[in-house]
Amino acid sequence: MSGPYLIRGSVSLPEAELMWRFSRSSGPGGQHVNTSDSQVELRFDLAGTEALPPVWKERALARLSGRLADGVVTVRASEHRSQWRNREAAAVRLAALLAEATAPPPKPRRPTRIPRGINERRLREKKQRSDTKRGRTGRSWD
Repeated sequence: MSGPYLIRGSVSLPEAELMWRFSRSSGPGGQHVNTSDSQVELRFDLAGTEALPPVWKERALARLSGRLADGVVTVRASEHRSQWRNREAAAVRLAALLAEATAPPPKPRRPTRIPRGINERRLREKKQRSDTKRGRTGRSWD
């Protein structure tokens, strides 16, 4: 592996808390595919980890609640033929998932009013368009 995977700032995924599982992957690969376990399943115990600050952990548990099984988040990678590249892909994907899940919530939107001039101009243009179309008919609308 290419070292620790940063989530955000100085917080990274601890290698000791990552659980790897390998299995045969579907797809191309020739004769070698029948003997190699290139699909990677990476599991991370989000509920039991001490690597994340408590606030981040609560936020991630709430946002990823649909993806968790007993507090464990699972990521699969099988797009490469090499187990090594699939390991890299799974670890990067998990780090990105945790970075997104632990991000602070966006600032609340401050409601704004539409300026009166814009509304008046819109109504004036609608009236002009209406008059133009009314002038195209042969009948008099008076």
